Amino acid sequence: MYPVIWDFGTISLFGLEFHPIIHSFGAMMALGFFVATYVSSKEYERRGGDSDEMWNLLLYVFIGGLVGSKILSLGNDIPAFFANPIEQVTAGSGFVWYGGLLGGVGTAWVLHKRYDVTFPTLLECTALGLPIGQAIGRIGCHVAGDGDWGIVTDLPWGVAYTQAIIGWNYPSGVTVHPTPLYEFTAYMGLFLFLYARRKRDLPPPTMFATYLVGASLARFAVEFIRLNPKVALGLTQAQLIALVLISLGVVLLMRTRGRSIEPESVR
Repeated sequence: MYPVIWDFGTISLFGLEFHPIIHSFGAMMALGFFVATYVSSKEYERRGGDSDEMWNLLLYVFIGGLVGSKILSLGNDIPAFFANPIEQVTAGSGFVWYGGLLGGVGTAWVLHKRYDVTFPTLLECTALGLPIGQAIGRIGCHVAGDGDWGIVTDLPWGVAYTQAIIGWNYPSGVTVHPTPLYEFTAYMGLFLFLYARRKRDLPPPTMFATYLVGASLARFAVEFIRLNPKVALGLTQAQLIALVLISLGVVLLMRTRGRSIEPESVR
C-alpha cells in the first residue's frame, strides 16, 4: 500500500521549516469530491440550473459532510476522545461515511434556499455524484490502508496491508478481504445504473431513493466480512444505519410509484 504519495522533505521558507506531504487518502478524498461535484453540477445544468451555483453549494455540503463524518467517528470511541481530544480531532483518519452523509444532507437542507435550489432537485443531482465519489474514496481507503479491510482470507485476491496508516498487526503471509475494493465495485455499478436512468426524468426523489437502497444494501452486505464490532442484534452500527436508510429509500420509492411526471423546476 502507499499511504504517502509524495514526501517533499523539509523545506525552509522565510526562516520557517515545513514538511509538506501528500497523503493518498486525502488526495483520493479530494478527487472523489471533485468528480462527484462535477457530475452533480452537470446534472443540475442538464435540468436547467446554473452549474456554478451547484459547485458553490456543494463545497459547503462537503465541509458539512466532513464535520458530520468526524463527529460520528469520535462518538464511536468516547474514552479515546477525552483521553486526547486534540489528537483525535486532528487525526488524518477516522471518518465515518454515514456521519458524512447525515452532515452533508443536513447542510444541503439548511443552504438550499439560499442558493435558490429546490431540495428534491438537489437530492436528485447528488444521487449521481454520491456513488462515484464513494467509489473513489474507497480506492483511497484501500491505498492508504485506513483500517476498513475485512476478515482473514486465503482467496487469491486477498491483500496484506503492511504499510497501513492504521497499523497492520497480522503475521507475515496473512491476507484479508480487500473490502474497500468490494465497495468500489458496488458503488461504481450503482453509479452506472443511475447514470443510465438520468434522462428518464423520474419523479423526485426516485434517483436519491434508489441510491439510498443500493448503496446501503452494498454496505450492509460488506459489513459481514469487515472487522467492525457488533453492537445490537448481531449487527454492526453501519448495518443498523443501513437498514434505516434502506427502509427510508423503499418508502420514498413507494411514494413516487405511479406519480405523474410534471415539468421540473430547479428553483
